Formats: sequence, C-alpha cells, structure tokens
Amino acid sequence: MNHSHVDVVYLGLKRRVPSGSTVADVVREVDGEIPDTVLSALVNRRQVMLDFPIRGDAEMELVRYGDRDGESVYKRSVSLMFYEACQQLYPDVRTVIGQSLGNCYHYQLRGGKPELGEMAVAVEEKMRVIHSERRPFLRQTVTIEEVENFFRERGQEDKLALLRTRRSSTVHTISCGSFFDIAHGPYAPDTGCLPTFGVMAFEDGLLLRFPRRGDRSRLPKFAPRPLLFSTYAETRRWQELLEIQNIGQLNDLCVNGGIRPIVRVAEGLHEKKISQIADEIAGRSPEVRLVTVAGPSSSGKTTFAMRLGVQLRVNGLEPVSLSLDNYYVDRRDTPLDEDGKPDFEALDAIDLELFHDHLSQLMEGRQVATPRFDFLRGTRNPADQWKTMQLGENQILVIEGIHGLNDRLTSSVPRNRKYRIYVSALSQLAIDDHNRIFTSDARLVRRLVRDRFFRGFTAERTLDLWGRVRRGEGRWIFPFQEEADVMFNSALVYEPAVLKVFAERFLLQVPRASRVYPEAFRLLKFLSLFVPVFPDEVPQTSILREFIGGSRFDH
Repeated sequence: MNHSHVDVVYLGLKRRVPSGSTVADVVREVDGEIPDTVLSALVNRRQVMLDFPIRGDAEMELVRYGDRDGESVYKRSVSLMFYEACQQLYPDVRTVIGQSLGNCYHYQLRGGKPELGEMAVAVEEKMRVIHSERRPFLRQTVTIEEVENFFRERGQEDKLALLRTRRSSTVHTISCGSFFDIAHGPYAPDTGCLPTFGVMAFEDGLLLRFPRRGDRSRLPKFAPRPLLFSTYAETRRWQELLEIQNIGQLNDLCVNGGIRPIVRVAEGLHEKKISQIADEIAGRSPEVRLVTVAGPSSSGKTTFAMRLGVQLRVNGLEPVSLSLDNYYVDRRDTPLDEDGKPDFEALDAIDLELFHDHLSQLMEGRQVATPRFDFLRGTRNPADQWKTMQLGENQILVIEGIHGLNDRLTSSVPRNRKYRIYVSALSQLAIDDHNRIFTSDARLVRRLVRDRFFRGFTAERTLDLWGRVRRGEGRWIFPFQEEADVMFNSALVYEPAVLKVFAERFLLQVPRASRVYPEAFRLLKFLSLFVPVFPDEVPQTSILREFIGGSRFDH
C-alpha cells in the first residue's frame, strides 16, 4: 500500500503528486500563493487543515471565508487566539465558554477578578499582536497518555473527563503559542488569516466578537438580546444544579450509572418552568385571550404547547388550538424564494386577511367558520367543510407556528390581550471549558431522527434541506425572538446521548459521494464524544419523545 505518488483531482484536473504532499503543497504548485481567505480544505469530502498529508488518491477543494464550513474554522481559530492572549496576560484567570449571542461567544471568568473593561482592551490588543505575527496553528498527534499528563499537571479536569471515554490511543492537539488544546476540527493556516475580531465586557464576563460570514472586513453592530441572555443564564443555573456543564461530566454519569436521577431532575426543571409560564398567563386572565407559541424547526413546540395546555387546565383555563396550516393560500399563489421554489415558511404564504378577520372575531367571542386545507390538492376545502369555533368564558386561544412573534400575524389583537412564547433548543452543554457545541446542532440532530422515524426522510435528505430551513429561520423567526414575553429552552442536558443511539446509524448511511457528506462526517465526529443513553430512560411526556417516538401526547 506504500505508493510513491498519488493522484489528486483539484479544480477539475487530475495531478500526480508525491505521496505525503500536503494540501498546501498541491495548492501552491497549482495556484502559487495561497490567499488568506483560504481556511481549510475538503479532501474526499472530509474537512481538513492545509497541513494535511495526502497519502492516497483524492478529490480536493478549498474552504474559504464566506463558506459555511469556513465560518466554523474562523471562529474556532480566533477562539484559540483569545485563549492564548488570556493565558499570556492573565494566567490566574480561567476562561469558560458559554453561550452564543449573535456573532459573539460569551465567556465567564473563574479565579482572579480583573476589571472587565480593562481586561477586554488588553486581550484584544494582545490578539492583534498575535494576528500580526502570523503565527502558524500547529497540529500535533500525541499519545493519549501524554496529553492526559499535560492536562493533569495543569488541573484541567474538563479535558481529562472528556478523554476518559476516548478509545483512540492518540489525540490531535492544536496550538498557536503556549496554549494547547484538543483539536475538535480544522484550524486556519496561521493567525494572519484572522484579521477581524473584537473583545468587549458584557454582564459577568467577556464577549469575543466575530464578523459575519458575508463580510470579513468589519464587525456587525452588537445587539444585547437581554431576553436570550437571561434564558441562557437560567439554563446555566440549571446545569450548575445538575453539576453538568460539559460532555465529560455527562459521560462520567452515564458510565457510572448516575444518569437516571439527572433525567428526572432535568425533566422536572422543564415542568416547573412550563408551570410558571401557565401561572403567569392565568394571572393575566381574562385580559389575555391569545397565546402564541413560536420557535425554529425541531424546537419541540408541539409537545411544549400540549404540556402548557395541561398546566393551563390546572389553572382553570381551557386551551383551544387554531392551526395556521389551515390558512395557507392555494399552492399556486404561494410566494417564491430566491431559488424560485415555493416558500411555505414565508408569512405571505398565509392568507393574512382571512386570518385577521377570524382572529378578531374569535377574540370578541363570536362564532367563526374556520377553513380546512387539503395538502394533497394544495387548495382550501369548500366552505361547507369548514369547522365552526367560538371561545367560551374560560377558554384561551393557542396558536403554534413559526410566525407567532411577528406582529403582522396578530396585528388585529391588541398587545395587552396576547401572550407570546418563544421556544428553542438552546443547548448550553459545552465540549469542555474552551469548546462549545453549535446551538443549531442540537436541533439538527433532533430533526435527523424525527424525519427518519415520522417522515421517511433519509439523513441525506434532511441535511440537504437544512440550509433552506436555516435561511427561513433567519428571515422569519430569529429577528423577532426578543419580542416574546418569555423564552422556554427546550434543550435537555442529556439528550445528545439519547439521540446518538439513532442518529449515528442514520448518518452512517450518507454515501461518501453525497454533497452533504462533509456535514454528516462532522456530526458523526461530534456524536462520537458522547456515551450513549438508552431511550427507555426518557419519560413519555418528555419533549424528546416528539423526536424519538413513544410520546404520551398525540402528535
């Protein structure tokens, strides 16, 4: 198997190069200089660093800033610069990664307590020096014993816990100076490829700021998002109560038989929060007659709405559902997206005039004949098949759908008569103190499993559609999330360990030739970090049952 030369297909042409040539060697031979916008590469559909040695025949393409895969490389690399600067300037301060706020990562500080404003300025200045030095990101492969000894000497229990369940005898590490970390993905060639970043004080920690994917030249204006931050802070308190902030701690419990009480407490925290929301709605009755439940794909809106309904009944209120799906315009009238395809997630896919008329009448206690939509024919049923509705004295209307926070949907109802809820899976479980889990990955893995079980979609199809889903969320959901009266975080700290049982098998079925294989490969590496939890540990009322099946609620 030891070939002196290999064939590499790059830019549509096959080239024979010496075995062991790096990606950078091939690019320089063909293109000359490598632009600093090139951050990594895909070799046989797997994302790698430019120092990756090619030892077999390969297809190769570059990943640049502006690509979705390039965005994660940029943020990961800037984060390492941040840790290097913090360690150099504040060796007694431990930085712990938290939530994502727009194009920022929030960090808590443990140990020493420097003045946050001064620290932010000093760290950003040090990062600019590191950027100007064009330090290479150095990847090494070391034995697991070596890296464990390294982290043990420095008291980094978060990384030791992660390594305890690792079965490989070697570990990839990364550095751009004295700060060493486990490499959880590709990094940029050097710090010179990372020109735009910022550090600022925020709340009880620091924000590391990034440019948008479409414009590397500047930082976007920072929007505080207080409701989102307070929801994350609440989740942080929940995880501190459970004593699970990172994957290593979760894995320890799974291995040592301590996961069952964690499941019960995590589910109990959900139920307590839902009960508090129902109490608040009841406290505003009879003025509030409309509750809207909005959130992105796979956030668990349906189960949340059903569990909220139970708690509303405990408070003497009877929830009545009104489905937005029945107010779609005929399919031929559906607006088109930028690709010329029907955009069913657009607000104008709803017959707003009819919906507003019916909503205002229902709020006034009048009887309304509500439409029924035939999804097979793509048209509304005849009016004689519509269903009459009327709100009774102790009834409250509940509307679940992605547009629930958009004022255009409920403009016929005064603000004081409606209560708006935003639901999303805002995962705050981290890999370790310095590496976070992408918030959207929690929902994507949920959707992979649900689509396979309940829609017959392959993982390949789900991954292929995910980009369009995310674009729709960015247009119709996320801009309105701060308009909610309350946010409910549907993420469960233990759920990736359950979803792994199903999602791994589905992702392994994605063929290597598929254009979504790089994403499938990335998710498989992510799921490999978890010790599995058997699904029979999940209560039948859990939001997680909406995705794996076995729910007590009728979906």
